Amino acid sequence: MTMRWGVIGCGLIGHKRAKLLAAGSLIACTDADPARAIAMAKQFSCETLPDWKQLIARPDIDAVNVCTTHDALAPITLAAVQAGKHVLVEKPAALHAADIPPIQAAAAKSGARVRVGFNHRFHPAFLKARELVDAGELGELMFVRARYGHGGRVGYEKEWRFNPAISGGGQLIDQGMHLIDLSRWFLGSFPHVSGIAQALYWNVATDDNAFMTLQTADRKTAFLHTGCTEWKNLFSFEIFGKLGKLDISGLGGSYGVERITFYRMLPQMGPPETTAWEYPFEDRSWALELQAFERDIASGQNPCPGLADAAEALSIVESIYAESKK
Repeated sequence: MTMRWGVIGCGLIGHKRAKLLAAGSLIACTDADPARAIAMAKQFSCETLPDWKQLIARPDIDAVNVCTTHDALAPITLAAVQAGKHVLVEKPAALHAADIPPIQAAAAKSGARVRVGFNHRFHPAFLKARELVDAGELGELMFVRARYGHGGRVGYEKEWRFNPAISGGGQLIDQGMHLIDLSRWFLGSFPHVSGIAQALYWNVATDDNAFMTLQTADRKTAFLHTGCTEWKNLFSFEIFGKLGKLDISGLGGSYGVERITFYRMLPQMGPPETTAWEYPFEDRSWALELQAFERDIASGQNPCPGLADAAEALSIVESIYAESKK
């Protein structure tokens, strides 16, 4: 049976999500800006509704994509799962970690499934990395080192992402959430958190750069930096094990060709054995993420990454913001 969808938030991400849905499966859309909803409805031959409450009340909609500004993500997701709708909500899923448990409780009661949009886990280079790590090719993991950033644009400091009341923060809660989630995926939970989030270039009330040191209970460490003063868009994620290293770079588009390089340590050490894979095609992570979610719904499985992952990542973000204010 084809899943029947609604889209809440008809901006760039909403359009990206809508394009991936099976033909005819998008039933209705809505946006705070009616013109954007009308444009999406024309493009995808669906209905437009005046507000999201009417959309989640529709009996002919099974699931919704929530693609709004950060402040609206949790309230809409909570109402949707209370109405029995499955939800694919964009990260960070909420402004605060404390917003997540009520959604989890409501989802458990209604049977709705919720996936959080950490699509980076579905990039082919990361799927390959997961395969190699799970096969023991790197041996015991030791640490992660990662950087993720871009250079903003003229007027960037005036956009909603730098308004803490709407976004919950700045660069840390934006691209930083992806770095935290990916690091947790490979190393585990981080009970030991330190870092600083600050405005180094943009005249904003929140952060344009964040520097983090996250450690697991057994002191495996993630060294992370995210910023919007990179000028040339950059993605670099390295996973170090006792038998070798994985170097993931690029995400396609302006971030460069996506590739993963495996440096296998030899018994005699010295120069490693090197194998590389490149993925020059269009970004498929969003499509793979949607497919995984629809499989979760069909099987009744709890999605991963899901609400618990968002809550842990948000707790780290909040800890660093609190530390930065001291």
